[in-house]
Amino acid sequence: MDQIAPDTAGIGHNRPPEAESKVAQEAARRRAFAIIAHPDAGKTTLTEKLLLRGGAIQLAGQVRAKGDRRRTRSDWMKIEQDRGISVATSVMTFERDGVVFNLLDTPGHEDFSEDTYRTLTAVDAAVMVIDAAKGIEAQTRKLFEVCRLRDIPIITFINKMDRESRDVFELLDEIEKTLALDVTPAAWPVGAGRGFLGTYDMLEPALHLLAEGSGAVKLSGLDDPKIDEMVPASEVEALREGAELASAFPSFDIEAFRQGTMTPVYFGSALRDFGIGHLLEGLARFAPQPGARPADTRRVQPEEPALTGFVFKIQANMDPNHRDRVAFLRICSGRLEKGMRLRQTRTGKQVPVNAPLFFFAQDRQVAQEAWPGDVVGIANHGILRIGDTLTEGEVLNFRGVPSFAPEILRRVMIEDAMVGKKLRTALEQLAEEGVVQLFRPLDGTPPVVGVVGALQLDVLAERLKAEYSVPSRYESTPWGMMRWVASDDKAAMEKFRQSAPHDTAEDHDGALVAFFTSDWRRNRAEEEWPMLKFLKLREQHAAA
Repeated sequence: MDQIAPDTAGIGHNRPPEAESKVAQEAARRRAFAIIAHPDAGKTTLTEKLLLRGGAIQLAGQVRAKGDRRRTRSDWMKIEQDRGISVATSVMTFERDGVVFNLLDTPGHEDFSEDTYRTLTAVDAAVMVIDAAKGIEAQTRKLFEVCRLRDIPIITFINKMDRESRDVFELLDEIEKTLALDVTPAAWPVGAGRGFLGTYDMLEPALHLLAEGSGAVKLSGLDDPKIDEMVPASEVEALREGAELASAFPSFDIEAFRQGTMTPVYFGSALRDFGIGHLLEGLARFAPQPGARPADTRRVQPEEPALTGFVFKIQANMDPNHRDRVAFLRICSGRLEKGMRLRQTRTGKQVPVNAPLFFFAQDRQVAQEAWPGDVVGIANHGILRIGDTLTEGEVLNFRGVPSFAPEILRRVMIEDAMVGKKLRTALEQLAEEGVVQLFRPLDGTPPVVGVVGALQLDVLAERLKAEYSVPSRYESTPWGMMRWVASDDKAAMEKFRQSAPHDTAEDHDGALVAFFTSDWRRNRAEEEWPMLKFLKLREQHAAA
């Protein structure tokens, strides 16, 4: 373990040893995890049922419910409710059996991969949801690769087992080969499709049956006569044979799991609320508690008494009536107390945390205190940005909150010049939030927005109209790509800036960017300006 550097700001020296042990105890109870899945794999339904199990909501937003009640509680934005997709990151906290779960529901659509990546910087594990009939789908693979960049431990949940599904061995083999992961069944299904009856616990022999609904029935093993009593004769032999063959998979190794090379696999049906409790038990037992985090000066240990954390998400207008903006802070060390004043490393300013928020689906409540692994909301009036580090005084920046070069560039146009100021304000706020990237051309022409996928443009237009009363349209630009320009040679940077005012801009943080019509033009610029770097990925300003 790295040595903890002295507290350079003099904060924390006078705290008693029990303060550190209290922080360590509370951190040990936390599990911060995300759910990743291809659209329609059942991610939102699973999220609802996890919250229901944790007592965070009273009614899961099922399709059978009527009117407003049918809308899923984690999808609060109108476009999400209309299209049945998640396009914003939701944060939900709940407690079960003494373990505090912080669930970060990520966008399932590939057009929001940048938001998903930033969310994954704030978690310690992920649940990968797979449709039993479809197996590994395109977006599952992409999201998995994002997890692999950070070696995030992954628990797999094969959903919709009560519908027509593929052969279980075929599914496990596909996970193993497609994702290059060692697979170990934590459970084994009893039946499938309409004949799906439940699961057999492979790690601690027990039966979880749909019909029972009363939890696990402990067993001595596959030969336990209780199986013959509880499972129809037509399925007993298939269960024993399948589970016996499944024992050929590697045994569960918690170290391999936490290194991101092995995944335990659970089975169930989110819609029928089956397998959710077993999955939660697995998360509580195996998912890592908050660990050390790399910063620019040192590694920060969670049990340190002085508070540190970073902002990975800004969300505007969660409550349209109050025009609120909330910064989501992942706590990395120490104890957050209501009323604290924290140092924003980027500016050196003091940020008051008068009413930190915990989220319970659409509901929120003021947190009196929070600990490593928790995610809290902080009221933000344009001070905080994505990537900001907050501390009790020490000057450090957490790394790894990136921006990616957008693939689509558009100008935002309005018919009514009277709302020009409102448009500028709206674009500024939505760029802070990470909905789009905003670029101001140096030649003074209208602003350019950059997005990864076309659905982001739909969300931008919807939110400009609904939240800011600014109807807008898009115009294409001559450019096909954008890159950040970086160099230690300030004179060269300025010369480049002046040489191409029509093809350069500043981003939301004032960094210089270049627009190119083609790869050929970009390659040509790299040849002509060898002292400059043209970057496709950039650390957020505060972590640079």
